[in-house]
Amino acid sequence: MKEKIAKNAPDFCLPNYQGKEYCLNEFRGKWVVLYFYPKDNTSGCTREAKEFTEKKEDFEKMNAVIIGISKDSEKSHERFIEKHSLNILLLSDTEHKVMELYGVWGKKKNYGKEYFGTIRSTFLIDPEGRIVKEWKNVRVKGHVDEVLEAVKKEKK
Repeated sequence: MKEKIAKNAPDFCLPNYQGKEYCLNEFRGKWVVLYFYPKDNTSGCTREAKEFTEKKEDFEKMNAVIIGISKDSEKSHERFIEKHSLNILLLSDTEHKVMELYGVWGKKKNYGKEYFGTIRSTFLIDPEGRIVKEWKNVRVKGHVDEVLEAVKKEKK
């Protein structure tokens, strides 16, 4: 049997677009696809959210839940969800505290300017609350399918 090297996922509680607070530990017993994205309604983030929404049933069949986190406000999430008919759980981390816990808040470069922001990343958390796989600096194209395959592989 292959030994898994895993670390405990930092617990957190954050609000959704309705202000209802969700905590990571509520999802114990399920696989959690925790993804961090830079900004609502931008092309890459919209594509990623729509693809996770399209594959939500496939994840659910494997006892997996999808949680997206950005620094956008609850109101921004509400507009994003409505505009694109999203049905995945999006949480607001306006002070980027959870992003810092997961090491996805960092220095970025765009058009020669440096600034701090969200590094697009995904973490696969097992039913016991351990991170078993992570993707940093994610490229959106093909990512959702790659995560789905990873869940299938880890469940075996």
